[in-house]
Amino acid sequence: MQQEALEVVREYAQAVFRRARVPMEPFNYEVDWADQPSRHTSYPGAPRVPLPVALPDLPTLRDLFTGEHLPPAGGWTLDRLATLLRLSYGLLDRRLTVNWNQDLAKRAHFEHAVWGRGTASGGGMYPVELFLVAGPSAPLLPGVYHYGTGQHVLERLLLGDVSGTVRAAVGEPAGGADSFLVASIRFWKNSFKYNSFCYHVVTQDLGALLGSWDLLARGLGVPLPRLLGFDPAPVDRLLGFDSDRESAFAVVPLDWAGAAPDAGADGGDREDGSGPTGERPAEARVRYPAFERSRRLREFPAVTEVHRAAAAPTTPAPDALADAAPRELPGEPQALPAPELARLARPLSTVLATRSSSFGRFRRPPELTAAELGTTLAFATAGRHHPADAGLPGDAPALTRLWVFANHVDGLDAGTYAYCSRRHVLLPAAAEPDDGMSAFLQQQYFLTNYTMGQVGAVLAIAGRLDAVLDAVGPRGYRILNAEIGAVAQRAYCAATAQRLGCGAVLGFDNVAMDEALGLTGTDERTVLFLLLGRHPDAAADLMYRL
Repeated sequence: MQQEALEVVREYAQAVFRRARVPMEPFNYEVDWADQPSRHTSYPGAPRVPLPVALPDLPTLRDLFTGEHLPPAGGWTLDRLATLLRLSYGLLDRRLTVNWNQDLAKRAHFEHAVWGRGTASGGGMYPVELFLVAGPSAPLLPGVYHYGTGQHVLERLLLGDVSGTVRAAVGEPAGGADSFLVASIRFWKNSFKYNSFCYHVVTQDLGALLGSWDLLARGLGVPLPRLLGFDPAPVDRLLGFDSDRESAFAVVPLDWAGAAPDAGADGGDREDGSGPTGERPAEARVRYPAFERSRRLREFPAVTEVHRAAAAPTTPAPDALADAAPRELPGEPQALPAPELARLARPLSTVLATRSSSFGRFRRPPELTAAELGTTLAFATAGRHHPADAGLPGDAPALTRLWVFANHVDGLDAGTYAYCSRRHVLLPAAAEPDDGMSAFLQQQYFLTNYTMGQVGAVLAIAGRLDAVLDAVGPRGYRILNAEIGAVAQRAYCAATAQRLGCGAVLGFDNVAMDEALGLTGTDERTVLFLLLGRHPDAAADLMYRL
């Protein structure tokens, strides 16, 4: 059974990586923009709990990078939770920028406005939904709450302690927690635009959100063990999901400040789902239906099939993923300037509030510098990438590697390089293509919103998908893509702190890009690309802070 699921995941991934040459089904799909889903899921009729809106002072990216001046470790409070939710996924401002996106003209009208958020999302779809399952030690009534991103509120969907359902689903990694953040993915919020390509995008969106949470948790001084290997079925039933349309992808146990140790394990539901007195209650589940704007919801067989395959829970053996990290590469290292920490001296809250995608606004000169490139690479790869239930120690090597297509970088010859984060050096992969790097990149990019001659460098996040799948099974696809998304979010933050432009894209011909890096014949492949460069000093931008 697992072998069949592995083949499904491998075939889906192969179709994704070759889609520049062989289109994915359904062919000639046209997006019905008039019938798109709401960008903000809501539960009409559910009681709303307003969240604090004041944002605390947070450490700078430099402090997060060096580990200095961080707050002492503590527990979660409602204020800290509100900060985490708002800065990562809540609305922060309305934006209108002159760029090369084809739908720009509509954005001037309120009904098509772009609302800025701290975390990047493929196509700006934001398909992740956030739920709080609060237990007895929480600072609000026990129950199930949905985070309403549009109003920055918690919508109470169920009253009563049902934390035992989630604790039983995640098992031992839950520890003594009696409250949990659950991140689910609502496929239609992305698939209406990207159809069968959806699953690849949304699993990276989840990783980008977790990347923001990692940074915010360090800045707030709270623990954030993220769990990705659990059985989603009981959690989906609790939240009232049709698992083919929406499913739980990540769980974060929460320990509240001032709560007695192991209060949840003793005071809440038992592992078998019974209450504290041993009486087994009827299965509780959310009864409120989510509002659906679309009149017609389509399901795509490729998305349903790969999700069913990748949703199988995994309990990897200790160090199972240790051999799935990218292999050491030969070559004469080329030193990079040391990370310029002064360029990262902007508060995390400011960085997340001003982060945005470039959408073709790159301009040169002046050129991107080797120091700016090196600082971005160092910060992007410095995070804690592994989920807490993956069976790996905290210092285990990452499952991903960053490659560099140096296009116009002052102090670095044009060409392709592998970044070694351990030594902070570049390892040359190949010389500049005969037609020039800009021409090569433009030929391999099949969208129209970027001019590669204006881009300083293209970063490629790569991993050994087959090795990850062999190590932990079909769920490895989600684990690898989550790390890729987290690395991308950290790169966005590093670029924003340095006032550089950054844009994540999936529109390159992966086969050609792999060939240019010398990856043909290996099990490593490029997955996501990040464009780095400078924005023009004078630009017609509107940013209205909320």
